[in-house]
Amino acid sequence: MDRIGDLTLFLRVLDLGSISAAARSLDLSVAVASQRLKRLERDLGVRLLHRTTRRLHATPEGAALAEQGRPLVEDLEALTGGLRQAAAEISGTLRVTASASFGRQYLSPLLPEFLALHPRVKLSINLTDQMVDLVSAGVDLAIRIGALDDSSLVARKLAVNRRVVCASPDYLRRHGTPRTPQDLVEHECVLLVGSQGRQDVWRFGDGSGGEIVVRVRGRMETNYGELVRDGAVAGMGIAIHSNWHASRDLREGRLVQVLQDYPIAESGIYAVMPQRRLVPPRVRAFVDFLAEKFADPPWEMDSRT
Repeated sequence: MDRIGDLTLFLRVLDLGSISAAARSLDLSVAVASQRLKRLERDLGVRLLHRTTRRLHATPEGAALAEQGRPLVEDLEALTGGLRQAAAEISGTLRVTASASFGRQYLSPLLPEFLALHPRVKLSINLTDQMVDLVSAGVDLAIRIGALDDSSLVARKLAVNRRVVCASPDYLRRHGTPRTPQDLVEHECVLLVGSQGRQDVWRFGDGSGGEIVVRVRGRMETNYGELVRDGAVAGMGIAIHSNWHASRDLREGRLVQVLQDYPIAESGIYAVMPQRRLVPPRVRAFVDFLAEKFADPPWEMDSRT
């Protein structure tokens, strides 16, 4: 039974003085309105209305129901009205998670502009290299880089994630420059440890549609991309970097790209959301904003400088 709807109808009858007027105001037929009022009385076990010659009035039980029920209906109407308004405007708290390095370098500089565009939005940003369960953590949006495994999520590609192999000039002076992927077995490599374990198997295109697979080694491994970068810049070995992560170091000469004739497969940078029938406007607005900003990625512009 629609108790709130029936209570709303009962209050409207009291306010307007007749079932027919109340029915018209709620877009109901008089017959349906009468049936719903009788159902309400039957379920409560009391008579709620009595009729005088010209108007319906509440019985004492009906007056008690109206007195206690009207605040409930008004509170519910205020709540649903607020939710409808929120669903139609860009407002509320937007909860975002992203990798620490990418978030610091490329999300953080954009946030003041987004907040200026949408003054009714608040931001809650969680930068972590751990994989966050969006649903259980109550997160609206994740920025994820690489292959996507969770099919229960909705993803929009924001940019290509191009990867490069690079090392410091000092390392290359001391150890030589690898000419083919197979040469890497003679070199120190700085390794990233991700959710799938140690990333010590590197895959390259051979230029003719085939693949070259090399298992590399090194004295340093880490789960944090910044340390991979720092190790490579410090001359501790050769590393694979996303171009967004290494572009400034490459441009300014702290790193040098090697094995350019053997490309590494590209992946993507994605905006990932829980599956929802109705995506909040604040989420759509932020994804559209990032898609516009990354249409010509700033890290690619760094590379072209």
